[in-house]
Amino acid sequence: MLTIHVADASPEAAVVVDGAQLAAVGPYEALAAGHPRARVRRWPGILTPGLLNPYGPELLEQAYHPDPREADRLGTEPIFGERGLALLGANPSARGASARRGVQRMLAHGTVAVAGELRGRAALDAVRGAGLALAGRPSGLPGPASFSPVPLVLLPALAAGKPARFAVFDVPDRAALVRDGASTCVATVVGGRLVYRGR
Repeated sequence: MLTIHVADASPEAAVVVDGAQLAAVGPYEALAAGHPRARVRRWPGILTPGLLNPYGPELLEQAYHPDPREADRLGTEPIFGERGLALLGANPSARGASARRGVQRMLAHGTVAVAGELRGRAALDAVRGAGLALAGRPSGLPGPASFSPVPLVLLPALAAGKPARFAVFDVPDRAALVRDGASTCVATVVGGRLVYRGR
């Protein structure tokens, strides 16, 4: 079944998803007229190609992402440094579980591609399992590892025939996305599947 995704603040950048591919990209009215039987998903904000997070190794192999059941003891934010590495080595399943939680947090921030050389199987499996693309790391990383890195790295424009991989942010325009950051994400689609929905 075809699905049209359109965001209120960017109706000129709607997409038609057919399985794992983009069947069409363009103004919502034209896409709706050309695909009258398609299901329509409406979102607040702007539809974008999604983000590249350049901190794959730092976030998925060098940080521990606490399980929600550990929040009272460890908090909810990633734990870096010696403490994080100790938690990752605590038991055989810790690395895989932490990497999967880290990937979920990336998806919740509109990440559709990860950069940096991932060396461990746990992180690679988590990234591949979620369908995230692997990309080259930009030169000159500006700051500490973050789910909302500064500056944000948007992927190239969406096009028909390309993978259905994009994110929607509840902001009025790209300037607001840069200002307010990736935590404004309301939806992430990877491989044609809605893998994160904020509301």
